[in-house]
Amino acid sequence: MPRRVHLMLFDVDGTLLLSGGAGALALNDAFLALHGVPNAMSRVHPHGKTDPAICQEMFQTHFGREGAEEELARLMEAYLEMLPARVAGSRNYHIMPGFPQVLDALAAREDVLLGLGTGNFERGARIKLERGGLNPYFRFGGFGCDSSDRGRLLEAGFRRGEERARPGTEVVRWVVGDTWRDVRAGRACGARVIAVATGGDTLHGLAEAAPDHIFADFRRGEDLLCVLDGPPA
Repeated sequence: MPRRVHLMLFDVDGTLLLSGGAGALALNDAFLALHGVPNAMSRVHPHGKTDPAICQEMFQTHFGREGAEEELARLMEAYLEMLPARVAGSRNYHIMPGFPQVLDALAAREDVLLGLGTGNFERGARIKLERGGLNPYFRFGGFGCDSSDRGRLLEAGFRRGEERARPGTEVVRWVVGDTWRDVRAGRACGARVIAVATGGDTLHGLAEAAPDHIFADFRRGEDLLCVLDGPPA
């Protein structure tokens, strides 16, 4: 029988951490600097969306049109330049309950590969994770710079993870996220989905999206390990 490996892609915002609004503030800074519009994120709803989709929504909201590729690239570059200061100065930045202990337990297992599956551009995700010391757990992933579509960026992350698995290994795909968008995108990739209600979606809302497993949080990390050790779906 082939050796089984659990390839787990974790979302960032709302799942691993909350930046305390640092991302939205950095986007405000960037949009003001480039386009003279203050508080541009006040009418934008970023919940569960990718960075490219959020930037496009900013143009649609304030200018009634889609942003050109060059405009989006400039906005994202300005955002990434301003994000480190906003993350460093955020008073409400915090790691979600159960981390990093859960990651320590998973990283210690030979049958687990940990990656990211996030709508953040990789540079933005790394900036957010750095303050909490979480970057070393995640050597690969799928990011908003891979695609504005969450399903496609997850697929990119899974491909990178599968390249790290030994030949002949049976790879079990997992997505861990906090929104119904994570659940839907994980399903599109043929992954099993673990939903956690530490972001914007309630337990009831997540249940309606029908993930394989739902948790209020990961304070009891052993529950997550039991999911991996349970019978195959």
